[in-house]
Amino acid sequence: MDFIIEAAVKAVKALYQIDLKPADINLQPTRKEFEGQITIVTFLFTKISRKSPEQTGAEMGEFLKNEVKEISGFNVIKGFLNISLSDAYWINKFYTEILSADFAMVKPNGKKVMVEYSSPNTNKPLHLGHVRNNLLGYSVAEILKADGYQVVKANLVNDRGIHICKSMLAWQKFGNGETPESTGEKGDHLVGKYYVLFDKEYKRQIEELKSFGQTEEEAKKKAPVIKEAQEMLQQWEAGNEEVISLWKTMNLWVYDGFGKTYKALGVDFDKFYYESDTYLLGKDIVDEGLEKGVFFKKEDGSVWIDLTADGLDEKLVLRADGTSVYMTQDLGTAQLKYNDFHMDESIYVVGNEQDYHFKVLFLILQKLGKQWAKGLYHLSYGMVDLPSGKMKSREGTVVDADDLVDEMEQTAKEQTEALGKVTGYSQEEKLQLYHTIGMGALKYFLLKVDPKKRLLFDPNESVDFQGHTGPFIQYTHARIRSVLSRAEPLSPVKEKRISVDPQERDLILTLSQFPETITLAATGHSPAIIANYVYELAKAFNKFYHEKSILQAEDELTKQFRLQLSAASAGVIKKAMKLLGIQVPERM
Repeated sequence: MDFIIEAAVKAVKALYQIDLKPADINLQPTRKEFEGQITIVTFLFTKISRKSPEQTGAEMGEFLKNEVKEISGFNVIKGFLNISLSDAYWINKFYTEILSADFAMVKPNGKKVMVEYSSPNTNKPLHLGHVRNNLLGYSVAEILKADGYQVVKANLVNDRGIHICKSMLAWQKFGNGETPESTGEKGDHLVGKYYVLFDKEYKRQIEELKSFGQTEEEAKKKAPVIKEAQEMLQQWEAGNEEVISLWKTMNLWVYDGFGKTYKALGVDFDKFYYESDTYLLGKDIVDEGLEKGVFFKKEDGSVWIDLTADGLDEKLVLRADGTSVYMTQDLGTAQLKYNDFHMDESIYVVGNEQDYHFKVLFLILQKLGKQWAKGLYHLSYGMVDLPSGKMKSREGTVVDADDLVDEMEQTAKEQTEALGKVTGYSQEEKLQLYHTIGMGALKYFLLKVDPKKRLLFDPNESVDFQGHTGPFIQYTHARIRSVLSRAEPLSPVKEKRISVDPQERDLILTLSQFPETITLAATGHSPAIIANYVYELAKAFNKFYHEKSILQAEDELTKQFRLQLSAASAGVIKKAMKLLGIQVPERM
C-alpha cells in the first residue's frame, strides 16, 4: 500500500504544511466491523492540525479521495481513517499480482541461516516434546527459505555420555543378545527399553543399600550398576574397542528408528553433528579465552567467566580435572558450525528450560570477539501438555512420538469415517488420507500457537473438521479442488470484470497479504503467523463459497472470474500449509 502512504504524506504537507516521512504513516487493516479495507491512524496528526481526530481524519479523507483514483470512499471512527478501495483496484490487483507466476516468490536475499532442531539423545525414542521441536524447526526453516534465505537444517545428536552407557550396560546385563531384527521392535524403542531397565535396577540397588544403613546420597554413588556405567564411560573415552563397537551398534539401531519417526513426521536435515565428535572442541576456545583475559582460573584449576556485571553469575567453562562441561562443548560446536557454513544467522530451536544457558553462551561468544555471535538466536518454546488420560506412553512418563503418530492416524480414521468422507477410496488411499489428516491435525495444532507459549494438546479437538484446525483447512482445499474438477478448463482472461462483490473483495484482500505474511513469519521466527493466516483465508473462501454461486454464476465472465479466484485460493492454501509441513489432499 505504498501509494496510500505516499498520498498521506502529500495530504499532510498540503493540509498542514508539515513534511512527514513514510515511516510516520501508520497503516493497518480495517477492523471487520467497520467499512473499508485500509485504516490510517490519525492521532499523530492532531498535534500538526491542531484539530480533533475526527476533523483531521475527515480532511485527510477528502484530500485522499480527490487525489487517488483507487480510493472510492472513506469514513472516520475517532482517530481512525477507514479507506475503501475501488472495484477496479481489486480487480487489477487480482489479475496482475495474485495470478502472476511470481506471486509470493521472493528472490534470494544472499543471506544464509542455519536452523538447528531435534537434538535427540540416542538412549530413548523421540517423545512429544521432540515432536514440537521438530515441527517448529522444520517449519521455520521452510518459511525462511520462502523469504529468500539459503537455509541449512542441522541436527546435533547427543550420542555420548553416561545416559548412553546406561542403555549399553543394561543391554549387556539383561539383553540376551536381542536385536531389532530378532524382536521386530524399532531400534530406538529397543534401546529405550534398556534405559528404563537400567533405571529400575539402579533404584532397586539404592533401596538395598539404604536397607543396610547407607543414606540415599551414599547409595546413589555406591550402587554397583552406576559405578559400572561410569567405568564404561571412561572406557569409551579411552577408546576401548569392545565398548566402542557396542556403542556404534546400538546407536545404529537408534538412528534407524529415528529415521522412521522423522519420515512419519515429514522432517529432514541437511547436516548432522554428533556430540561424540564435538565434545572436545571447546577446549581450544577456553585457552583462547584465558589468553584474552575473558576467562579466569580458580585455585583448583577450574576455568570460569564472571558475568555478574551483566546481571548474570559466574559460569564454569572447564572442570578442574580438565574435562569439558556442556558450555565447553557448545562453545566449540558454535565455532565449528560457523567454520563449516559461515552463516549470517544461526537459530537454536530448544525448549525454554534452556533460556539461561543460551543467554550465557551467546554472551561469552560476544565477549570472545566472535563477530558472528551477533547472529545467534535461541528460538525458545514452551512445553506441550496433554489432558490426563488422553494417551498412554510406553514408559508411563512421557508420550512416545510413534504412539502419538499412531493415535493421530486412528483419530483421523474415526472422525473421517463418521463423517462419511472416504466413499470410493481404496484401502491404500484411505490409509494415506488418515495419515495426511492425522499429521495435518497434529502439526497445525502445535504450530498455530506462538512458540513461546505452553500449550495443551487434545488429539480429538485437533481433528475437528469445523474448528480452528488443520483438517478444516485441508477440507477447504479439497472442496475447492472438487469445484474446479467439475468445471471446464479455466479460460484465458480476455476481458476483466468491472465490479467485485464484498465476499470476492475480502478474498482478494486476504490472498494479497500472503507475501507480507511470509516475511512477518520469517522475521518473527513464528509459524503461528502462517497458520493463523491460512485459517483466515480458509474462512474467507468458505464465506465466499456459501454466499456466491461459482459453477452456476449469472454469466460466463463472472463464472470464470470466480473459478480463477477459487484456483488462486487453493494454490495459496497449499503453499501456506506446505510451509507448516502439512500436505493437503485433492479430495476428502
